[in-house]
Amino acid sequence: TVMAAPVTNDQSWFFALALGVSFLKCLLINAYHSTDFEVHRNWLALTHSLPAAQWYYEATSEWTLDYPPLFAWFEYGLSHIARFFDKEMLVVQNLNYASPATILFQRLSVIVADVVFFYAVKECCKSLREDKGKDLLGKPSFILTVLLLWNFGLLIVDHIHFQYNGFLFGVLLLSIARHFQNRHFEGALLFSILLNLKHIYLYIAPAYGIYLLRCFCFTQSNDNIWSRYNYLKIWNLRRFIDKFYSSLFIKGQLPQVLSRLFPFKRGLCHAYWAPNIWALYNIADKAFSILGVKFKLLDINKLPKASMTGGLVQEFQHSVLPSVSPLATLVCTVLSILPALFRIWHRPNGARGFLRCLVICALGSFMFGWHVHEKAILMAILPLSLLAVESREDARIFLILSITGHYSLFPLLFTTQELPIKIFLMLLFTIFSLTSLKTLFRKGGALLNPLEATYLLGLIPLELICEFVYPLTVWQKTFPFLPLMLTSVYCALGVTYAFIRLYISLLTCSDSTKKIKTQ
Repeated sequence: TVMAAPVTNDQSWFFALALGVSFLKCLLINAYHSTDFEVHRNWLALTHSLPAAQWYYEATSEWTLDYPPLFAWFEYGLSHIARFFDKEMLVVQNLNYASPATILFQRLSVIVADVVFFYAVKECCKSLREDKGKDLLGKPSFILTVLLLWNFGLLIVDHIHFQYNGFLFGVLLLSIARHFQNRHFEGALLFSILLNLKHIYLYIAPAYGIYLLRCFCFTQSNDNIWSRYNYLKIWNLRRFIDKFYSSLFIKGQLPQVLSRLFPFKRGLCHAYWAPNIWALYNIADKAFSILGVKFKLLDINKLPKASMTGGLVQEFQHSVLPSVSPLATLVCTVLSILPALFRIWHRPNGARGFLRCLVICALGSFMFGWHVHEKAILMAILPLSLLAVESREDARIFLILSITGHYSLFPLLFTTQELPIKIFLMLLFTIFSLTSLKTLFRKGGALLNPLEATYLLGLIPLELICEFVYPLTVWQKTFPFLPLMLTSVYCALGVTYAFIRLYISLLTCSDSTKKIKTQ
């Protein structure tokens, strides 16, 4: 069912918000950038300087090409513009090259690519129910636009840390919008393009697969559903996918590309633990090992060094609890999303049901996946924004997940000069989220219960301890990893809680979504 209603004809506020955030991004051009900046500069160089057959074999830099082929072609296209800024950035051997012209070009490339994101947000706003006569600040479309365009996580990850997530999320949101508009083939095509830009979106592929089978290849729910199975549609879809994929890969390179895309030799956790179930698992293992040593049940000399003193490393070795394999994380991930997939198969509930399942797939993969990056939390936060402006319960979950998830990104920016920037932008986004959603759902009391509010307020003393108090203590040199561990574990509690609340919402919601009651 299409959930669209025409938005107000006066769209000047949308362009004002887009221009405003673009201006802010320009102010951040000379801010700190991470090693991801050099990663993408190297990809510009190798795609420009080498034939396509060598792209996935080139290893002069440690930052080898590990994105799908379509993103490599995207870098190839950018490289032809980059040569007008500074040709030296396109030399493969110029490792860690970061001239002012190079910085300017790469920063501007991210800002300009965000035009795709702007368009996608505008399309998503067309899919919202709007009540006529409401003032601008009370319109779901206005609130959604701010929550997406001014998203704190995207701002710091793309325009300080440095990545192209805005462009990629633009493709995702546009795909979602097309499904809300019953343009399912376009939505499937866009998602197929997205998978070939960044393979991390495989996290949400199950939601797409089940939903497309259910709404595109089958009729609506009935007792004899298999009799209405459309084999011709499946065959045409399969032929299209085969042609699309074969056009991207150079003959004989598929094994090499896959080895780059899925490096399972990496450890269970990233250098900084993403706030998921494995962070809680790791801290439980550390706690058990400490207790084991204290009560002389374990020999400290036989424990892996990282488990007691080394802190957060990629190859984390468990001391007491069983070590976790990639297969175990895969099984846990599949089990965590199966109920949501069964739900949309048996009771689809239209595009909203699909979107809710998509968010659960994203969050389930984040919670139980192998070597998850903390930035992957945005894959759940951004789509959830669409649900948050139409449902009181979803707004509640969004506040918990976005505040906790965004705060978990703070360790990405560890330089002193960026500290006030990240705190200010986080406060700005959080205050707007709280006040706007509270206004939108003013009936029914507070969105957060006292326990939830207390937990979120606990992030304030956590930040004070990690940034200002702990560096002054004697433990800083002995246990430098402790602030990161505290941040990861504390945020993992909030993310886990949001995941549980989201599942409860999925399994208890009625087939026909109730309209929001605002005043």
